[in-house]
Amino acid sequence: MQLTFEFAKEIIHYTSLLDQQRKFTLSTQLFKCGTSVGANVREAQNAESKNDFIHKMKIASKKADEAEYWLMLCKEIKELPEPDELLIKVQTIMQVLSKIISSSKSSSNSQIFKSSN
Repeated sequence: MQLTFEFAKEIIHYTSLLDQQRKFTLSTQLFKCGTSVGANVREAQNAESKNDFIHKMKIASKKADEAEYWLMLCKEIKELPEPDELLIKVQTIMQVLSKIISSSKSSSNSQIFKSSN
């Protein structure tokens, strides 16, 4: 998903700004979760089963949620660079991932129902 790749690139740029302000712990936390969203989506694309796909997408969703937390924290600290664009992007990613997960679950459930008849 191109959206998560672009988000990771922007996270890398934003965390370098945090590093310049010597906010290394905050930067590291945000870097790890922000870049792992796309990595987990990429891994899901090579899933071994539908359940594996859903599991990996859920991990991506959790990492996006964690990134949102750190970005919201950055927003509250006035001395830090403004993360508004990143917050909008991560919230969009979370919505997309939620739709993918729910539609994947419903298609799995309908296949289970069909095979049991």
